[in-house]
Amino acid sequence: MARQRQYDMDYKIQSIKLSNEIGLTKAARELGISPSTLNGWIKASKEGRINLGFGTQTPSSAMSLAQELEMLRKQVKDQNKQIQRLKEENTFLEEASAFFAASRLKSTRTKD
Repeated sequence: MARQRQYDMDYKIQSIKLSNEIGLTKAARELGISPSTLNGWIKASKEGRINLGFGTQTPSSAMSLAQELEMLRKQVKDQNKQIQRLKEENTFLEEASAFFAASRLKSTRTKD
């Protein structure tokens, strides 16, 4: 099984900028990375998960307000799901802790 290579954020940003200048396929070939990897980074930058810095968005590459609103709503929905899951886990852990504390107290009483 091939080991997945890790790239730092600066490398990704420079790769995206290069692909904007010379094209995705040519940039991927020059960098020695898969075009699908580079395309994933480009998509992430369009979704706002990779910040290319000031002055890099053009009207054609920027998200529309509707797209941005949709993305933000999805993020809020995902975060709410995660919050609910964490609350449930905390409740379970509190109950388990109380159970074990009670059983420990019970076992020390029977030893005396």
